[in-house]
Amino acid sequence: MKKLFSAALCLSALIVSAVSFAETSKAVPNAKASAAQPAFEPEKLKNIITTTLGLNVSAARKTPMPGLAEIVTDQGLFYTSYDGEYFIQGKLFNLGPNVTNLTETSLAQVRVDGMVKFEKDMIVFPAKDEKHVITVFTDITCGYCRKMHNQMEKYNDLGITVRYLAYPREGVYQSPGTFTGGYEDLRSIWCHENPNEAMTKAKGGSTVARRICSKPIEGNFNFGRQVGVSGTPAIILANGFMLPGYRGPEDLMNILESL
Repeated sequence: MKKLFSAALCLSALIVSAVSFAETSKAVPNAKASAAQPAFEPEKLKNIITTTLGLNVSAARKTPMPGLAEIVTDQGLFYTSYDGEYFIQGKLFNLGPNVTNLTETSLAQVRVDGMVKFEKDMIVFPAKDEKHVITVFTDITCGYCRKMHNQMEKYNDLGITVRYLAYPREGVYQSPGTFTGGYEDLRSIWCHENPNEAMTKAKGGSTVARRICSKPIEGNFNFGRQVGVSGTPAIILANGFMLPGYRGPEDLMNILESL
């Protein structure tokens, strides 16, 4: 009898425990359900980032990584969660069969789109038999920029057209309202009646006569900063990918022919 009573007592305890667990499960939401991914709303996300961080956001796009958005700003390319609660500065890679730098791929398109805006104000050294076009962020005080320019004839003979964008390494302003010497020199070249000749003389060491006009030197510099330029020369290929630093004529031609 005692054994039967004990068995019944244990069974009752198990039933009470099961009911109690079931009630608790109903009261506590499923963790997966509560962590539902927010909807991707690009305009809302742009407003959140602009309001929170003061960045001028020109585009917000989904990335292949679930829940992660890519935002293009005037200060560069960043990543954020769909709800704007998390913000990431860095590079995004796809580790599939072939490792792909997704950040550089996106920046390449930003560069292509941005270069179009400045095409009419570029200083161009055209190849007679053009095979390739490169766009170079340059400064006249940069040793390798001078070396590259001194070889312009060789680049052109190989069929490479060289287009220049201005990138004053000193920056644009040395103090509020006062331009740097580097900015003023580049502006004077771009404002010259013969900018190609002025560029060649300046890179040969000649003094630049001051000229003032509305050429977008600051716009070139800001665009460079936006797309990852940190020094000169910085060579942008037609597909938007960037080669930082100097490349000799033959070396550059081999790279261009391999694409």
